[in-house]
Amino acid sequence: MHDLALVGFIGALILLGFRKPFIFVLGYAYVDIVSPQRLSYYMLNAIPVSLIFFVLALGGFLAMDDKKGTRLAGRQVLLILLLLWCGYTTFTADFPAEAAEKWAWVWKALVFAIFLPFTLRTRLRIEGLLLFMVLSASSIIVTGGIKTMIGGGGYGTLNLGLSDNSGLYEGSTISTVAIAIIPTILFLARYGTVFPRDWKVRLYSIALVFACLLIPIGTVTRTGLICIGLVAILGLRDSNRRFLYLAGMGLALVVAIPFLPASYTQRMHTIQGYQADESASTRVAVWGWTWNYVQDHPAGGGFNAYLGNHIKIELKDQRGQPINNQVEYDKARAFHSAYFEMLGEQGFPGFFMWAALHLGSLIRLEMLRRRFRKATQEDEQWIAPLATALQHGHIIYLVGSLFIGIAFQPFVYMMIASEIGLDSYVKRTRPLKAKPPMGQTAQTMQAVPA
Repeated sequence: MHDLALVGFIGALILLGFRKPFIFVLGYAYVDIVSPQRLSYYMLNAIPVSLIFFVLALGGFLAMDDKKGTRLAGRQVLLILLLLWCGYTTFTADFPAEAAEKWAWVWKALVFAIFLPFTLRTRLRIEGLLLFMVLSASSIIVTGGIKTMIGGGGYGTLNLGLSDNSGLYEGSTISTVAIAIIPTILFLARYGTVFPRDWKVRLYSIALVFACLLIPIGTVTRTGLICIGLVAILGLRDSNRRFLYLAGMGLALVVAIPFLPASYTQRMHTIQGYQADESASTRVAVWGWTWNYVQDHPAGGGFNAYLGNHIKIELKDQRGQPINNQVEYDKARAFHSAYFEMLGEQGFPGFFMWAALHLGSLIRLEMLRRRFRKATQEDEQWIAPLATALQHGHIIYLVGSLFIGIAFQPFVYMMIASEIGLDSYVKRTRPLKAKPPMGQTAQTMQAVPA
């Protein structure tokens, strides 16, 4: 029955896609996030579901979509350059076989992110993509939230549906993504047009936000705790009643602490004394190795270059003093940071492209937020809130990725593609009016013959 349900849902998406080709795009997003072929016991295991949906999405766009005014955005150019650079570093990688294995899925994430903005030509499509992303992620988040409430979870032990601990099914990754999508959930509940904004939608949104907050508790990840604190701070930015907001946050914290499992509070205490924690100390040692590595290999070592590291780990107490001369040695430890992942694998060129992509996105979202935050027309009042929601989610990702290697997480590139799509939509439908030259009013300009 489990496999039949998955096949039935995928089949329904394909059938609906032949009527509305954009559904093929949504279907690819679902497949890439949820990985139903990995959840299947036998019926989908040997079927290239992801490839099928991408071919259908591309074919539907080329055959039936309106392409008037379609332009290649600057961030799409950056994505193309990053794709080409990653291909080059894969060809020259320190570990060719392992690099090719990661390249096999990275190039798909980048290509889809380049293609996706072309299809986001309307508000309905932008919202539809975000809704599919949220609901696809919620299939993992709700499962984890329920299991957390029943059993309390545990570090590395909370089963989210797959036991291979990859993609969004990895604890720290889903913790970051779960908190990062909270602003988008709240936007869809308040401004979304796909579903009627009634009490049922608001109730489910509240429940889903609660499940998102439970994920860092169930996975017992320190990254998730930092992201929760950040989303609370970012929420203060646009709050009209800041003192009430702060009081509510404080009350929620006081109420929640007694219900937190002991395993969670004990692990959170290691944030302060990170030098005495082997996991945190290992990360710092790997980051030091990576920085030294790129001094000699400025172009990076290709995907999975961390396999060549040899590190020395010295545990210290909270005062920075060695603990009984405890020194350990390790090798082939993962980067545990998107920033050092990019630096070690793609070198300085790849890192600067990646940084420019994220910084450019934040700047463009801020420009949209400021331009439309006082909009009075009903068809424009949603733009600033969406730009703010995407910006906050993006910031949460950038902070969370300081501690986990998710530089090429496909979900994040879909989020970037939705940001590019929103920006392109506004440029196409609401272009900025040219300012009159100095000393000349708009009326005198109109009087000048062409």
